[in-house]
Amino acid sequence: MAEELIRRGKKVIIAGRTESSLRQTASEINATAYYILDTGDTASIPFFVSRLTSEHPDLDCVINNAGVQRPLQVFGPDYTFDLSKADQEIDINIRGPMHLIVALLPHFEKQEHAVIMNVSSALGFIPFSVVNPCYNGTKSWLHAFTTNLRTQMQQSDRGKHFKVVEIVPPQVESDLHRDRTDPDDNKKKSGAKALSIEEFMEDVTKGWEADEDTVAAGMAKDAVKQWEDNQGARYRQMLG
Repeated sequence: MAEELIRRGKKVIIAGRTESSLRQTASEINATAYYILDTGDTASIPFFVSRLTSEHPDLDCVINNAGVQRPLQVFGPDYTFDLSKADQEIDINIRGPMHLIVALLPHFEKQEHAVIMNVSSALGFIPFSVVNPCYNGTKSWLHAFTTNLRTQMQQSDRGKHFKVVEIVPPQVESDLHRDRTDPDDNKKKSGAKALSIEEFMEDVTKGWEADEDTVAAGMAKDAVKQWEDNQGARYRQMLG
């Protein structure tokens, strides 16, 4: 996503936990800047946002893409339900984006237009990966949070200039499975029915160009359509 946005002439700032990776990536893709940030450490977010917006007053978009997935099983020989890992997963996948968005809102209100983009998952709509109950729940939360946040923006004059977008990936070749016994079980070389990064971005860019509120890729499109046709229709009806 960073590379595609830079290709389209946007300034891109990247943030993450590992400075060596950030420095290398920023150099490779010609990012405007990079910052060290652990989104699971929510106490550090106010200082980060203060520094970020001071040094980049034209900032008008945040993409919440940080996330971890830890297999957690109550029964079974392969994994145990480690509460410390579950808590960290909740901190990074839920509390991180929530704190970051709320901290950035006062700054975004000053911009002519602002975009909040949250990356959820098809597993937040259909939790079929049963070894990931915590991850599935966090992505379901992010979907609900994004949906309500968008509605609040649409109903408020102060939020009219905000665009709230949800990106819904299916399984994609990435390092998300690094905590599994086989960290490559989401790779095509291992026989996984996963999208490559290029295939994923092809659907994402189409959604961006169509100005969609919810941008789904691959098999996630069916999950999102089913939700929109059923729960989404009911949601809009209940809103009146």
